[in-house]
Amino acid sequence: MKARKTLANAIRFLSIDAIQQAKSGHPGAPMGMADIAEVLWREYMNHNPANPIWINRDRFVLSNGHGSMLLYSILHLTGYDLSLDELKNFRQLNFKTPGHPEYNHTLGVETTTGPLGQGIANAVGFAIAERTLAAQFNRPGHSIIDHHTYVFMGDGCMMEGISHEVCSLAGTLQLNKLIVFYDDNGISIDGHVQGWFTDDTATRFEAYGWHVIRNIDGHNTDQIHEAVTTAHNEINKPTLIICKTIIGFGSPNKSGTESIHGAPLGDSEIIATREALGWKFSPFEIPQEIYQAWSARETGKEKEKKWNEKFAVYTKTFPDLSKEFTRRILRKLPSNFDKQSKKFIQYLQENPTNISSRQASQNTLEVFGKILPELMGGSADLSPSNLTMWSGSKPINQNKIGNYIHYGVREFGMSAIMNGLALYGGFIPYGATFLIFLEYARNAVRMAAIMNIRSIFVYTHDSIGLGEDGPTHQPVEQLASLRTTPNIHTWRPCDQVESAIAWKSAIERKDGPTALIFSRQNLEQQPRTTQQITDIYKGAYILKDCENEPELIYIATGSEVTLAIKSAEKLSAEGYKVRVISMPSTEVFDTQDEIYRETVLPSQVTKRIAIEASITDYWFKYTGLHGVIIGMNSFGKSAPAEDLFIEFGITVENIVLAAKLLLKSSN
Repeated sequence: MKARKTLANAIRFLSIDAIQQAKSGHPGAPMGMADIAEVLWREYMNHNPANPIWINRDRFVLSNGHGSMLLYSILHLTGYDLSLDELKNFRQLNFKTPGHPEYNHTLGVETTTGPLGQGIANAVGFAIAERTLAAQFNRPGHSIIDHHTYVFMGDGCMMEGISHEVCSLAGTLQLNKLIVFYDDNGISIDGHVQGWFTDDTATRFEAYGWHVIRNIDGHNTDQIHEAVTTAHNEINKPTLIICKTIIGFGSPNKSGTESIHGAPLGDSEIIATREALGWKFSPFEIPQEIYQAWSARETGKEKEKKWNEKFAVYTKTFPDLSKEFTRRILRKLPSNFDKQSKKFIQYLQENPTNISSRQASQNTLEVFGKILPELMGGSADLSPSNLTMWSGSKPINQNKIGNYIHYGVREFGMSAIMNGLALYGGFIPYGATFLIFLEYARNAVRMAAIMNIRSIFVYTHDSIGLGEDGPTHQPVEQLASLRTTPNIHTWRPCDQVESAIAWKSAIERKDGPTALIFSRQNLEQQPRTTQQITDIYKGAYILKDCENEPELIYIATGSEVTLAIKSAEKLSAEGYKVRVISMPSTEVFDTQDEIYRETVLPSQVTKRIAIEASITDYWFKYTGLHGVIIGMNSFGKSAPAEDLFIEFGITVENIVLAAKLLLKSSN
């Protein structure tokens, strides 16, 4: 037991020393959870530090990401590419040890955590991905996907509403490979949580359908070991292991108090803690025998070697399955996707129909879904409204080999679970709700952007055009919010052709999330040349032009493109030279080279009008300060859609009037 305490103390003192040197950080969680981490990582974790992306590795998620030094210490000790120098530069610029764990920044970090509750949500996504991929590819005697997802979470994660959303769903789905350690220390930044958090957490999780292991001493390695073994034997439920711990374990004067949650111990308290725990080594000094006891390099190498041997037999027995499995985990699209999708888009252009873009989206899914078995769809209880199901959709709620998730009314949880699916690999997740309910999910969407992952967020009912449901359901500021979030590509297509291209672009994008914005009302399909279809992929293009240089440029998206076209036709009949730009994705257009952008929006043409049934302020970026924006400057109202467009002045007549006034002005 004493030797194991010494191994756990290596985590504690690496964390203490790094946080003290940085003069900031959260030592409480690493000190309190070190004993649990020692048992889990040294006895149970299947991983290979030399290959952090081995597909059949166990996943570990530190949902209480403020305790990041716990994870960095473990990664360093077990042999990942994270040097002692990196730990000494905790929270410093351009080092691999940022204040909270960041995906794709530090090898061994499975997901970016920090906003509490989202780590457990990502982990639910991992567990869904593991089970579904196993169901799709495992065969009797050939279990190539078979691993666990482990999570550390604290009181803060438990209090966040998202944990209720995702843990409820995890219980319903019976994700038995998901094992969560709850750091039940009773302390948060404000102090003892009993003043504001008195939930019966164990009963809550039992009500969700979880297997709950209560009252584990989080500093007793035998109890921890027994709990994990029991969790492994559970075949029908996810497991919550409730570990009673002391925050800042080992600190004589600060343990068990909020003072150790988010601040360095201080020199005198570190000396006292070293004495209390019998740690006789200097700051950042780890004896070689401790490194040897912690190292997972040899065991990890052997575990992956055995898996590779199993996979070689699998490949020989099921060559086609093996090829498809490899393609998917390497995140490569089928070789025929580009050709087939372009063929479909050309068909749409040649067979015009006036339908809502949400219907166009479903039609696209019907075609793309048959090409892409990796599509994992879903909706937050609005499938018949979002139109996210296609003929091949099979809910995983009833069919473990399925490809569709009924998330229930859980927009935030859905979005964060999608991020877990995207991080895991083998799947391209999409999930839907009304655009207004982006508000419930915003932080998970932001996390997808931070992590540069391929989550596809589908938002329908995109404007006041949804009508009678009124301002509570009519999005106004949401498009601008998405467009100003770094690394998100937002598409608001004007017809079925642009809708299909938006989907194609989202699927082909590998370096970030995409938001697809679709209408409830029908939209008029626009005529196009082959070149114009090609130019849609650039985010904005000339849809209707005039001879020579235009006097006025209309810029529009979605349902308002038709208004721009009709307004331009009226002005053209009166002799004005007008160009109409369809700009389904402002972010994609902004990435084009200057020559193309100047071709579409020549700088010498300063009279510009942007038209979109959304907040107006965003569009000054493209019209200039003297341009005109026709859109929304207030919340909507409850009325039929056609009445609302008249009420808010988003009409052909008003657009033409604004254009004439602008053309007559001196600016």
